[in-house]
Amino acid sequence: MHEKERHRIILSAIQEKPVVTVQEMVDLTESSEATIRRDIAALHVQKRLRRVRGGAEAINPPQFIGLAGRPFSVNETLNASKKRAIAREAVELCADGEPIIINGGTTTFQMVHFLTNRRMPIFTNSFPIAEHLLKHSKNTVMLSGGTIYREQNIILSPFDNDVTRNFYARRMFMGAQGLGPLGLMEGDPLLIQAEQKLIDQADELVVLVDSSKFRQRSSLILCGLARITTVITDDGIEDREAKMLEDAGVNLIVAKNTASKMEESSLQA
Repeated sequence: MHEKERHRIILSAIQEKPVVTVQEMVDLTESSEATIRRDIAALHVQKRLRRVRGGAEAINPPQFIGLAGRPFSVNETLNASKKRAIAREAVELCADGEPIIINGGTTTFQMVHFLTNRRMPIFTNSFPIAEHLLKHSKNTVMLSGGTIYREQNIILSPFDNDVTRNFYARRMFMGAQGLGPLGLMEGDPLLIQAEQKLIDQADELVVLVDSSKFRQRSSLILCGLARITTVITDDGIEDREAKMLEDAGVNLIVAKNTASKMEESSLQA
């Protein structure tokens, strides 16, 4: 990962919570501890963050603490070409005129590029998804109502009497923080509450996750494997993970990552 890209991820991460540790930055950027410490030192000298023992903090810490999990701006740089390949397979499941729900996320966002020539009713809780579809497609777009979470670029409501209950979908497409034997996992209770309402409005649940999500865990379960119709992932999935899905009756689609390095770089810019 280039220095400029690492710096962007680090600066975005420190806006998410009061202090980000060196190890958290190592995990985010997949870089060495020595590299991260040099980055922190350089950004400290540039007065773009404040170096603290074991990590860094923002010069002007965020006043509003958002949802648990990485910001959209950080997540969109990770495994970008894999996410695009997964999203392409997801849109192949769609038919013109068929209503769908697209939950906010960086993998589901990639679907917009392949929905350009479609004509579908689409419900989403994602500002970036809605904005792109309005500008670059003829799809009918409906947004949910609620509180705007800037870091994740989504709209969530804890109330039952919102517009969510008035939309029916053939399929719902969503990502997750993790996927394991107990099902889909998320990191924030409000996400769980809002996403469960959306899931109830769709006949089929299609989960879009890159293969790294099979190794990630959270303390919160969104739904069991039995509720999932299809999982779309990349060819990094291991045999035991594929068997787990097969045993649960979940359809598995493995997307081939054909994006070039040049294409991936342009997507991350």
